[in-house]
Amino acid sequence: MPAVPDLDTMLRAAVAAVGGTERPGQVSMARAVERAVEQEEHLLVQAGTGTGKSLAYLVPAIAHAMRTGKPVVVATATLALQAQIVDRDLPRIADALAPLMGRRPTFALVKGRSNYLCEHKLVGGFPDEDDDSLLSVGSVDRERGRLGGEVVRLREWAELTESGDRDELVPGVSNRAWRQVSVTAHECLGSKCPVVADCYVERSRAAATEVDVIVTNHSFMAIDAFEGRFMLPEHDLLIIDEAHELTDRVTSTITDELTASSVSVAARRAGKGEAAARLAETSDLVAAALEQLPEGRLQSMPERLVTTMQLVLDASRAALSEIKPEKGAEVDGARQMALAAVQDVFDTSERVLEDRELDVVWITHDQRRGSVLRVAPMSVSLLVRDKIFAERTVVLTSATLELGGTFDAVAGTIGLRGAGSPTWKGLDVGSPFDYPQQGIAYVAAHLPPPGRDGASPAVFDEIEELVRAAGGRTLGLFSSRRAAEAAAEQMRDRLADTGIRILCQGEDQMPTLVRDFASDATTCLFGTMSLWQGVDVPGSACQLVLIDRIPFPRPDDPLSSARTEAIGRMGGNGFMAVSATHAALRLAQGAGRLIRRGDDRGVVAFLDSRMMSARYAGFLQRSLPPFWPTSDKELVLGALRRLDQEAPDVVPVVQPGARGIGGAPLPTDEVPVARSPRTAVTGGHAWTDEQDEELRDGVGSGVSLEELCEHLELAPDLVTARMHQLGLEVGA
Repeated sequence: MPAVPDLDTMLRAAVAAVGGTERPGQVSMARAVERAVEQEEHLLVQAGTGTGKSLAYLVPAIAHAMRTGKPVVVATATLALQAQIVDRDLPRIADALAPLMGRRPTFALVKGRSNYLCEHKLVGGFPDEDDDSLLSVGSVDRERGRLGGEVVRLREWAELTESGDRDELVPGVSNRAWRQVSVTAHECLGSKCPVVADCYVERSRAAATEVDVIVTNHSFMAIDAFEGRFMLPEHDLLIIDEAHELTDRVTSTITDELTASSVSVAARRAGKGEAAARLAETSDLVAAALEQLPEGRLQSMPERLVTTMQLVLDASRAALSEIKPEKGAEVDGARQMALAAVQDVFDTSERVLEDRELDVVWITHDQRRGSVLRVAPMSVSLLVRDKIFAERTVVLTSATLELGGTFDAVAGTIGLRGAGSPTWKGLDVGSPFDYPQQGIAYVAAHLPPPGRDGASPAVFDEIEELVRAAGGRTLGLFSSRRAAEAAAEQMRDRLADTGIRILCQGEDQMPTLVRDFASDATTCLFGTMSLWQGVDVPGSACQLVLIDRIPFPRPDDPLSSARTEAIGRMGGNGFMAVSATHAALRLAQGAGRLIRRGDDRGVVAFLDSRMMSARYAGFLQRSLPPFWPTSDKELVLGALRRLDQEAPDVVPVVQPGARGIGGAPLPTDEVPVARSPRTAVTGGHAWTDEQDEELRDGVGSGVSLEELCEHLELAPDLVTARMHQLGLEVGA
């Protein structure tokens, strides 16, 4: 093993490599991670935005991996952070540590199978997903609608990509198009696949067995731990970033669902046999049984539903026997897809009929999919304790782990409280930001508490005044899609005279909307929960964050209501433990969208007067960054106008570059550090203002793409990515 220098030396080198400065919180966190590894003790670290927590855990993680020869696993919740770590942080850290360590630390990205192209499916090894065969449509007629065009683009990209990773494709494609070129883990032929040697997934995972740091996501990590698939190599240190999301991601991973359509599809894929016909007949029974039930949690299973589920279980069991290949026989793509679909129906119906003590069953009525039967565990805390914390040291970190001033609420949801819980320590390293000087927390105390009938005219008046004063620059976080759409429609009418543009979630892919918002100061973006966290728009594009109401879970939310009742039966305060904790976490995440770097300024506006008047208001306030608080609207409007007048240019938007096998960025001659906060980076190349001007001049002069690439001495994908960011087009 190479000699490993002391942590402080390594950290200084890594910080210098990313162009940063040493921060006390970062140093404290790195030392705490090192101490947790040495003492084999779990650690919860709250590290505010700007701490540089990625470096604070990556450096001691690399040291541990190189000292022991065992890989470290880093799991994130969002694709954005995953890409930042793999595309930005790890390459620079690895370059900085190489002279100190005697070799360059290695890393790889590992994701679920459906995130990668399937070579076998590309060449027709699986049946088409849709009856109209999008692959054939796309290959013979490029004008047969958006989906056909997307598949054509996928095929062209498949000829170029080295990683097969969906995230490398920018702009992206719809899920329906992606399904034409990918398979799920259950559909995959595994080692029996005729093109297994060329499989992007297998090559990626093989590369991951030889590296120091493996980056993955919460869901993949959970499946690996809970189902014992051993897709990740053996490791004794797991770092979970964005740890506030862990319980929701784990719950989602082990939630099963059944629809009449899923039964029908499974039966169709199972073929023409007698059992398949029986399974097909149960589809109408499922539809009828579910449609008669109201939305919401099923406290007990209705007799008709029990009978229907038993028929589905028996028919799917028979279908599995009917389509199961003879021992030693080859399994083709069509049969494997049939086995996966029927097995899923069998497993879900069996789980529902088992009526497990901690499972919650509920019905939703979806406009597109019809009635959906879902089943999920009421709590995953013991499962997480047994499967994730038992075999390794775990470091969990986030900007929001302390709620109401304590780690207890989050610790309880992941099995770190109560009898038999493992030992752990909590640490809050603070934030380098001066929140009282950089941000204002404004509560519109004069507004009436929000009701169930949507926003009142007074709320729309408030939004209009705030957005006008800010000159746009607004991220609107709403409690429901309907509320976001209503506010967007109102503001488009009311602000038509200003040139302020309103974007709304659902009008395009989320990454596209966020890029548009971040690129234009006069643009606002309104949306729901997916915007409350993970959106990182530093600089003057976002100087006002609107929060329409306290984001409590819906009163009829099946899991929240079940958890509240269970805590109440044990003598606890179910509302504070479930609803208030959920709201505090979301509020902290939402408010955290405002200040993303040291020179950011702005206002978080809460349009819910309960933030000051309710008995639980103090708990919610203690969970927020310590902004300067006020309820003085005129003061806030004046501050927003001044910020708008003095605002610098927006920060250029960064796009991901191409990746190789293992997920690491394709090598370039060098990976320079951005020289200013406004320098954009694409594919590892930092673009200077001078290069941007050369690019604009070249395009304006009619220079070809080849000539531009030759002049700039850059690869075509880097040049075209930057042109896309700047809105430039060769020949325009």
